[in-house]
Amino acid sequence: MSLRLKNLVSANAPVIRAYLSMVGGSAGRLVISLVYFIAIANTLSIAEFGLFATASACGIMLSRLLAFGFVSPLYRIATVKTRLLGVYTAGFLGGVVLSVPVIVLAAWLTHMLVFSEQMALVTFAKIIVAEVLCWRIMEIAVIVSYGTNRFGSGSVLVVVATLLKTIAAVLFAWLADGSLASWGWYYLAANGLSAMLAILFFYPRVRLRWNLALYTRRWVDAVSVAGAEMLFYIQSELDKVLVLSLGGPETAGVYAIIMRLVDLTALPVRAFLTVLTQKLMRTPAMLEELKNRALLEGAVAAVSTAGLLGMAGFLWLFPNALGKNVAVAAPLLIFVALVPAFRNLIEYHSELLYATGRTVVRMVILASLGAMKALLLAYVLGLHADVMVWVELLNVAFLVLYLQSALMTYRALRTIRKRPI
Repeated sequence: MSLRLKNLVSANAPVIRAYLSMVGGSAGRLVISLVYFIAIANTLSIAEFGLFATASACGIMLSRLLAFGFVSPLYRIATVKTRLLGVYTAGFLGGVVLSVPVIVLAAWLTHMLVFSEQMALVTFAKIIVAEVLCWRIMEIAVIVSYGTNRFGSGSVLVVVATLLKTIAAVLFAWLADGSLASWGWYYLAANGLSAMLAILFFYPRVRLRWNLALYTRRWVDAVSVAGAEMLFYIQSELDKVLVLSLGGPETAGVYAIIMRLVDLTALPVRAFLTVLTQKLMRTPAMLEELKNRALLEGAVAAVSTAGLLGMAGFLWLFPNALGKNVAVAAPLLIFVALVPAFRNLIEYHSELLYATGRTVVRMVILASLGAMKALLLAYVLGLHADVMVWVELLNVAFLVLYLQSALMTYRALRTIRKRPI
């Protein structure tokens, strides 16, 4: 048994080192993110925190339109053909310029439909620019670093960017008036500085070269990935918009606090998914065995649930440890015990489809999940039940979404072929 384990570790040593490097970054990010969360959630009112979380979620969704998804070819090239990175970086920059007018129009429509009566357009714009342009550029530098096997560099950048947001949050809690309008400036400044550092010190030094023929060839893949990413984040973040629309800012604030705590427990899982995606891009046949699929799903579910239970136990012992506003939502955390597992498994399914080149199918599945999630949440919130009841029903809603995702994903993965880069 020990010999088999030793051989397994030896055979997967590069993957294990990459994961440990990323987990190290995730651990640092977890601690820093917790400080950030405590500062913001307890400085803003619960209602304004709900508005900020919802606006940020809209920014995350819109950020997937940046460059119309050309980050996907950029990542693939960084992973397998680094010599072409300069060509694809130029293509990405061209895509950014073309996508900005579309993003501006989409952001204006989002504000008009969701936030017009609850948040000033200027405040909303600051949050959107911070998410769509600044934070997304930092993420792309991290993605390229991971693609070129510079996992340590990518992890450091994530920690630095999160630290800058945390410093901004602490300064805001200490110096500012505690309003959402003021926080918007701090948030934009922190994210803007992260983007500058990412470009100047972390993105690989490349010579930009333009090659329209290569970009045209990658157009379908890029657009389908952009659509899939947009749909993934719609089904992932739409709940905040629905809760705000159907329950109001106060309910949205409580929900945002619960989901933020859930997200904090998911950081080690996301590091695993990043490494797994690269492994599958190189050896997609590893999914052919049912045992491998079951083990991977079980690992994701177990780590996700353990993280949530650990957080819930800590807050049960020390309910005020994260501040007075968080203490309002903390007792509800145990009632969403299964949600992290189902959410992370849905993300895992999405990564499987991306890694095996099924970008169009991925987009279709994510669209169906987004529609189903909207229906389920509208039904749950439409019951006008007590907070504890609708929070418990979230487990059932995410179970339905997981089953739908699993059935559609594994059906699409029946025939595994490696797609040419």
